[in-house]
Amino acid sequence: MSNIDLSEKSWDNRYQNQDIGWDLGKVSTPLKAYFNQLNNKDLKILIPGGGNSYEAEYLFNLGFKNVFVVDLSKTALNNIKKRVPNFPDSQLILGDFFNVNDTFDLIVEQTFFCAIHPSLRKDYVSKMYNLLEINGKLVGVLFDAPLYKNRPPFGGSKQEYLLYFKKLFKINIFEKCYNSEPSRKGKELFIKLIKF
Repeated sequence: MSNIDLSEKSWDNRYQNQDIGWDLGKVSTPLKAYFNQLNNKDLKILIPGGGNSYEAEYLFNLGFKNVFVVDLSKTALNNIKKRVPNFPDSQLILGDFFNVNDTFDLIVEQTFFCAIHPSLRKDYVSKMYNLLEINGKLVGVLFDAPLYKNRPPFGGSKQEYLLYFKKLFKINIFEKCYNSEPSRKGKELFIKLIKF
């Protein structure tokens, strides 16, 4: 892990230099479809490692005003603010996901799990559990492909991921994503996990 730089400065440099190949430039189809069927606009939502977070923009524009984004990159958070000037500053959190101490009804997973070092995956699952209210949901997409070993995104497989999640969460959906973006077709799992 020591030779892989995942520091705040490193992430911010990637956003400043547009070295963000995972960024679709829009909310992904699987998440958009999920968001479109949500009815409770009062849900408290966290998007960890949100980056440019088109997801936060989309949700906010749908009327979800209780959306929080946490990221290590100030540039990424500023990009959200430029696109959505009335997005509350207090809901754009510059910092480490592992230091967030609030609770949420819904946490959106979009490339974050595969951006952190694989050695932190057990910690990620525990932290997600602690951040969610009872019956809260962790929903989103995970890369279902080997990807890279020396830099993010770090990939993995359904079998590996289930080992982490099944101990703490009720597995509601954990399957191949049927409506992935063309560039991610066959490489994503859609997950909906419930804290019980």
